[in-house]
Amino acid sequence: MAMTSDIDRVRDHYGATGLTGRLKTALAVFGPEDQRLKPEQLTTLDQFHTRGLAATAELANLAVITAGMSVLDVGSGVGGPARFLAGTYGCNVTGIDLSEPFVEAAAYLTERTGLSGQVSFETGSALALPFDDGRFDAVLLQHVAMNIADRPLLYREIRRVLKPGGKFATFDVVLNGGDPLYPIPWAKTSGESFLLSATATCEEIEAAGFGALVRRDDTAVAKAWFAELRASGPPPSLNLGVVMGQGFAELATNLGRNLMEGRLGILTAVFEAIPVKA
Repeated sequence: MAMTSDIDRVRDHYGATGLTGRLKTALAVFGPEDQRLKPEQLTTLDQFHTRGLAATAELANLAVITAGMSVLDVGSGVGGPARFLAGTYGCNVTGIDLSEPFVEAAAYLTERTGLSGQVSFETGSALALPFDDGRFDAVLLQHVAMNIADRPLLYREIRRVLKPGGKFATFDVVLNGGDPLYPIPWAKTSGESFLLSATATCEEIEAAGFGALVRRDDTAVAKAWFAELRASGPPPSLNLGVVMGQGFAELATNLGRNLMEGRLGILTAVFEAIPVKA
């Protein structure tokens, strides 16, 4: 029962009522509705994680994403990383997200960018992935795990849908030197936040049947990124506030403060699905 209430709280946090309508209005600056958009025009509002597109590109390179691969993006948001992967590497990407408005918005933006043939989205839970065993060559998870209490089940589900030898690439917020200050982008209170340390995160992933290939502490890089954001003045009109609402700037500022004060860190890691012995 507790797991259901956790999922409900997280789903409510990402409710985003009227999101597709807000996006249509915001994107009018690029021209009429039938005008195709370039994926790079959306990068200020569709990369819902620290360091934005740069972090997604680095993670894809570390996971060695290539043409023809079948890739799953868990917690796909409004689809920015999925579109980037498909457009850059020529792979086929499936996104799954708990938020129905996010999935609807992701499909709309993907149609606008002409990538619907390579990218699709489904509404569903990371704890019960609606896919067959061994379907994917790679799975990406960016700034998602901190919303999930049952980490063992999360990582077992990711392992289940990966082919033996498939890559699992994660880029997530981790506990560092203290309890975070709220509200933050993924949680208004501690009730929606389930953080682990970098070491505990990697231990849970390995226990689910993975071998570590890359483990990197990207906290310093993230801190520099937040400092650069502060110095650069007001954000562009197309920013994550369009997706998450006007109060998002405060949440992002608090995440930066938590990183600067050493309360939280950023983990980048890639694992390989260990083949199950007969």
